[in-house]
Amino acid sequence: MILLLGYFVVMLSVFGGYVLAGGSLGPIYQPLELLIIGGAGVGAFIASNNGKAIKATLKIFPKLRRTKKYNRALYMELMALQFKLLSKIRREGMLGIERDIDNPEESALFQEHPALLADSHILNFLTDYLRLMVSGGMEPMEIDELMLHEIEGFEQEAHIPIDAIHKVGDAMPAFGIVAAVMGVVKALTYADASASQMGEMIAHALVGTFLGILLGYGFIMPAASHLDRQAKEAEKMLQCIRVTLLASLHGYAPQIAIEFGRKALHIAERPTFSELEDYVREAKKAGGA
Repeated sequence: MILLLGYFVVMLSVFGGYVLAGGSLGPIYQPLELLIIGGAGVGAFIASNNGKAIKATLKIFPKLRRTKKYNRALYMELMALQFKLLSKIRREGMLGIERDIDNPEESALFQEHPALLADSHILNFLTDYLRLMVSGGMEPMEIDELMLHEIEGFEQEAHIPIDAIHKVGDAMPAFGIVAAVMGVVKALTYADASASQMGEMIAHALVGTFLGILLGYGFIMPAASHLDRQAKEAEKMLQCIRVTLLASLHGYAPQIAIEFGRKALHIAERPTFSELEDYVREAKKAGGA
């Protein structure tokens, strides 16, 4: 998992460099400092969010494991499925796909793409707008406006937990300073302590600043950025569906319509025209067989 790899590099660089410089890890281990900083961060998170945002944040953490969910293979599957659906519409008319979109789990077309069937968000977006196309009661511009509105709503909702996590990470250095100041205050109350004892207590206090900065910029904010990238990848899937369906509504052939969808993808994940054409051809043969 790429996020864990990044965390490992952070830990290795920070603590490994410290040890190589002659430092001892003993004074760094301050569980009470972690309690002060972590507890303050959790409290600030609860105080600054409502119940909806807190639940959304708790639900989003499992998504950290899905680092490669939206990749080139899934994009090509999506475009192959759209090609089959649009080709069926071209052959049989809009009503030809009514059974497929009403029960995608039982549709032979959808069953050929289990990865898309497993993604309820992408599946619902695609089938909902295909139903609007089948109904025939809306103009392409109206469907486009509705899709843009839904994509914008998805983007805003996806960023609620991401923004909450990012703000907690941004606050960690400040809570680290709070912990450090409290440690210094504690040290100064021992006026009769020896110089070595005073130095040890000051060192323990300064660990609070170190931990706050490390937790904020080394762990929490990278996690928020990681989730943000995943949300943008999911948004690209919706944009791919949007431009493909709009191209079909404007009368373009299925092969040209999915070319519109291909152009909506990130360059790093975008298949070439020939790759997509060959993949769709093979998928069409497999479906026919």
